[in-house]
Amino acid sequence: MSTGATILHVDLDAFYASVEQLDDPRLRGRPVVVGGLGPRGVVAAASYEARRFGIHSAIPMGRARRACPDAVFLAPRFERYGEASTQVMAILRAVTPLVEPLALDEAFLDVAGARRLHGSGEEIAIELRRRIRSETGLVASVGIATTKLVAKLASELAKPDGLLLVPPGTELELLHPLDVGRLWGVGPATRKRLEGLGVVTIGDLAALPEQALVDALGQSSGRHLHALAWNRDDRPVEPNREVKSIGHEETFPRDVAERAVLQREVRRMAERVAERLRRAERAGRTVQLKVRYGDFRTITRSRTLPTATDVAAEIATVASALLEAVELRDGVRLLGVTAQQLEPTAGVQTSLDLDASRGGEPGDEGHDRRRALEVSVDEVRDRFGAGAVGPASLIEGRRGDRSS
Repeated sequence: MSTGATILHVDLDAFYASVEQLDDPRLRGRPVVVGGLGPRGVVAAASYEARRFGIHSAIPMGRARRACPDAVFLAPRFERYGEASTQVMAILRAVTPLVEPLALDEAFLDVAGARRLHGSGEEIAIELRRRIRSETGLVASVGIATTKLVAKLASELAKPDGLLLVPPGTELELLHPLDVGRLWGVGPATRKRLEGLGVVTIGDLAALPEQALVDALGQSSGRHLHALAWNRDDRPVEPNREVKSIGHEETFPRDVAERAVLQREVRRMAERVAERLRRAERAGRTVQLKVRYGDFRTITRSRTLPTATDVAAEIATVASALLEAVELRDGVRLLGVTAQQLEPTAGVQTSLDLDASRGGEPGDEGHDRRRALEVSVDEVRDRFGAGAVGPASLIEGRRGDRSS
């Protein structure tokens, strides 16, 4: 008998680490930590064997090494994780087209229209977990509820390797005892304000008048959190939710104060952003530069173009100009380049011109030649690997780094 709970949240357990253990049987049963391996790296994922030592995502890698020196520490392989994610998403979409990926390792499903063919939400979740394990070797935890909020919380509570159904009418029994920090929108600053109101659990928050939250947090945040505390969450599953930006950023092993080095990094990041834009069939009208200094002060600078672009040379030109206007102070800890205000580019036709040079404005002949060349580079990288070809300036820069 159907319970009416038809929103599923599927979350792959310890995804990056699990993929590594799947690909290398020698790692199975061992603590595996994936993340940045440099002195400033952070943990992206930890196997459950590593979590027993207090290692979890977002903690500094140095702390993880101290907690478990015998763990296996690996750099991320995002292309491989993308392949595994694609397999899992295909399994989910075989049940319903209403699949909303949140990241490589998690997605919402609305299975209301699939119940006649596949059974209740719980039966569908059981079968999805079975198929994911048998066809990919990965383990998924699933939450089933009437809203996105509760379904996601249920999958978190079901981990590892579990399933939790929250029948209609019982949502508040699950929700109210939980720590208020589990609500979307409660970060460190908001939590501190809520603690000042005596709020520790979601139930504490629900007990407050909405106006008290509005007075403390502002109109938007106060009303939003009050609604969530009472499970008022009418957000639908959005299978075609638009990506708002595509970017790439990196934290350097040491603060970088040499402008020439940073300019080379900007060009390299522009290459990555442009390639991802083309693969997503998107182009960006706004280029944003992000700079974080050694004292963690962070600034952003942006410029909007007359026409959207997915050409690395054009993105790099704008980002480089933004960097030139930025004071480097005592050095830069983190640098990022992002394309925003994305527009679809499906159907753009290009043909290779080997005389293509730096290119011009989007829409002119130089732009078209440059884009054709970059599309051809994408094809070479697909066939021979990411390092098979690249701009000479970046190759020479890497050689200079090795010789210095």
